[in-house]
Amino acid sequence: MPTLNWVGKDEVLNHNPAYYTLEKKYTFNSKNDTSENMIIKGDNLLALKALLPQYENKIKCIYIDPPYNTGNENWVYNDNVNSPKIKKWLGEVVAKDDLSRHDKWLCMMLPRLKLLHRLLSDDGVIFISIDDNEMANLKLLCDEVFGSGNFESFIWKKKGGAGNTEKIIGCLTEYVLCFFKQKKAGIFNYQKLDRTYKFEDEISPYNLESIEKTNLGEYERPTMLFAIIDPKTNYEFYPSKDKRWTLGKQGVEKALENNQLFFDYNKNKVFLIKRPDNYELSKNVYYNLLTDCGSLAVAKTEINSIFDNREIFSTPKPLALLTRILEIATDKNSIILDSFAGSGTTAHAVLELNKKDGGNRKFILVEMEDYAENITAERVKRVIKGYGKEPENSATGGDFSFYELGDRLLEENGNLNEKVSIEKIREYIYFSETKEKCEQNDSDFLGECNGVAYYFIYKKDDITTLDFEYLAKLKKASSYVIYADVCVLSDETMMKYNITFKKIPRDIKKV
Repeated sequence: MPTLNWVGKDEVLNHNPAYYTLEKKYTFNSKNDTSENMIIKGDNLLALKALLPQYENKIKCIYIDPPYNTGNENWVYNDNVNSPKIKKWLGEVVAKDDLSRHDKWLCMMLPRLKLLHRLLSDDGVIFISIDDNEMANLKLLCDEVFGSGNFESFIWKKKGGAGNTEKIIGCLTEYVLCFFKQKKAGIFNYQKLDRTYKFEDEISPYNLESIEKTNLGEYERPTMLFAIIDPKTNYEFYPSKDKRWTLGKQGVEKALENNQLFFDYNKNKVFLIKRPDNYELSKNVYYNLLTDCGSLAVAKTEINSIFDNREIFSTPKPLALLTRILEIATDKNSIILDSFAGSGTTAHAVLELNKKDGGNRKFILVEMEDYAENITAERVKRVIKGYGKEPENSATGGDFSFYELGDRLLEENGNLNEKVSIEKIREYIYFSETKEKCEQNDSDFLGECNGVAYYFIYKKDDITTLDFEYLAKLKKASSYVIYADVCVLSDETMMKYNITFKKIPRDIKKV
């Protein structure tokens, strides 16, 4: 398989970013102290890593809309990788004339995609919006992370016309790359279309509409009394007595070209086949051309209407696009993640879809820019409570908790950060060992996984010791992993009870 190489790739692959905690700032519109819906303000690389203890292999659908690297977005490379050549990039705006802008973009995307891959469930799917600037690079990069056999692609029609700014070829579309954790049949939902359609074929449900109309007196139109010929049999159909066709000859020709006419030999009549507006969604497949999923102009109108018709965000995605993605790739209880949250369209789509079908989907948004609270979170608040002239009609209901990145768990010298709560330390330790969430937060015992009991004997101000006195307190298990500052048990005793001792903080794994 072809691989992609660029300046800084090896350094980024070897870089393991520090683990930071998440600190809840407030919860909106919930009777409980914490909501399962999350909006996180902070660097998305660090936020994604902070999500691992609770959400690794749990996310059903991921959507991201990263910088397209056009040179006009003013994005900045900020990953503090331990490399002199990469450190030179820090804090500098990536401009169009920057000869290393593609290297910087790939260095930014690779570690984030690797974490997103870890967060995806086995039946999970990631969708990535992108345009021509980085599409080719992104495809090869995702092939490395997700596997080239796990790929599909969609094309979104983002506008109806090119306008006057295009010099050669007007670009009306963008890509939505799609990668599965494990591609297999049955992951996508095949939408059941409106059951008011009485018939169905290999394309979609449909209804039949008569193309005859009564031919009355002064409104008689002789030109509408011609024969319609079934091209398969050459049989001629004529209007019934005192009636005429509602389509002229050109209209009939166009309908024939589009396979829109149905010939009923039993009734000797011709009908027009009427399909749903989104009839490209067939019984067995989703077509990859997204032509009815809103546009750039629609997206701006949507967000402006939420913010009292003010120009608030320049590059939102339309609600219909995210809704389609969720319809394709989620069920009513899925967790959806957007780590380049922008204006918050993903959360809006989750809330609207839950309102529509009674679902219990949960969203996690990550946004590092300053507008994370006054645009991203504010939009979600207004959607939950309702907006416009009739807010009671637009309100979706729902709630969320707002977080910021907290303290670093391990200091640069490897010691535990004493500012971090013992509960968060225990959660991290248990996850680093088992990849499971820690449910025990009030004792040294962290939990048992696959017959192994895990203990973390830690006090901020005292030296802890694994000795015979502590050994007597252990619950019965096949084997043990025990963290402490000191162990005074002999090798024979450790072997007898199947104990693995790990010294704090030296032996704490870096996830």
